[in-house]
Amino acid sequence: MSQGSGFFVSEDGYIVTNHHVVENGAKFTVVMNDGTEMEASLVGADARTDLAVLKVKSDKKFTYVGFSEKAPRVGDWVVAVGNPFGLGGTVTAGIVSANGRDIARRRYGDFIQIDAAVNKGNSGGPTFNLNGQVIGVNTAIFSPSGGNVGIAFAIPASTAKSIVEDLIDDGHVVRGWLGVRIQPVTRDIAESVGLEKAKGAIVTDPQTDSPAEKAGIKSGDIITAVDGKTIKGPKQLARVIGSFSPDSKVNISIWRNGKALDLAVTLGTMKDTKTAAAAMGKNLKEFAQLGMMLKAAPDGAGVVVVKVDPKSRAAKKGIKTGDIIASVNGEDVSVPEDVLKVVREAKELGRKATLFQVKRGDATTFIAVPISKG
Repeated sequence: MSQGSGFFVSEDGYIVTNHHVVENGAKFTVVMNDGTEMEASLVGADARTDLAVLKVKSDKKFTYVGFSEKAPRVGDWVVAVGNPFGLGGTVTAGIVSANGRDIARRRYGDFIQIDAAVNKGNSGGPTFNLNGQVIGVNTAIFSPSGGNVGIAFAIPASTAKSIVEDLIDDGHVVRGWLGVRIQPVTRDIAESVGLEKAKGAIVTDPQTDSPAEKAGIKSGDIITAVDGKTIKGPKQLARVIGSFSPDSKVNISIWRNGKALDLAVTLGTMKDTKTAAAAMGKNLKEFAQLGMMLKAAPDGAGVVVVKVDPKSRAAKKGIKTGDIIASVNGEDVSVPEDVLKVVREAKELGRKATLFQVKRGDATTFIAVPISKG
């Protein structure tokens, strides 16, 4: 069971909410402000941006709201509407505290921070400007206690509008794919390669047969801009690349050996969760040898351990259900197939174990899991 908030974006019954509100749901009921209940179906959901669209089954024309075309300014007054703790329609007021916030363990950053009271159950609800336009979709709060402390985050209307349109039209979001593993550029890294400022994303590994590898991007390159748009860090790069359609031709600016270079890249197609699930099904025997059932994390940051065979080597080494595998042998993983790929490579190299970086709550640990001989 799950509950959250949502809002109509069309008169024929399309509703916007959060992915984490509808995740794993089999049946959806929409409760209107007057208590009327209606059945709804899931049109599509996108874990990376935490957005989802439902469709109410009704011939009735609904009152709906629109997204703001202008980005809010810090200090602008806003109103948040939602269903905190299941109490029903609730309105709170505040201001925009900041723009462009980056939230830990969210694949894409650029959130609006507001100080209006937002609590559990507000997820998926709208934040309005004083013109009655939606400037953001409430998605998370910062709270050591679990309650409101005046720090809430909303997905910007500019992001939500395009994602919602894709979900309504196609039922899923198709993104451009560069194919690089990256990490932030620290001050020490910037100084060591002659960059004036610590910005951009350093490539740790271009993936095999990826658009990046085909274009000549190498390990150690620092991506500083995409089509002239300055890249501040890894999450911004992921967001910018994901905003392009597959097969788009983009100009990637890099810093290599003390010199600035421009490379033309034709983007590929990012894998979606359905593709990953299909791949896992095809390799079921190999996953059984690992002793684990896995699924992609809802926010795209790692792979969740769904089940562990108590007799497996993984279990004996301490891996538990609910653990999040962040990397294997130093390579970031985002879908189950990534884990299997690295384990295969280690087996081919004759290694006896693979090193799993595991997140459990607020703690991170490394666990060496022996490789099955099967």
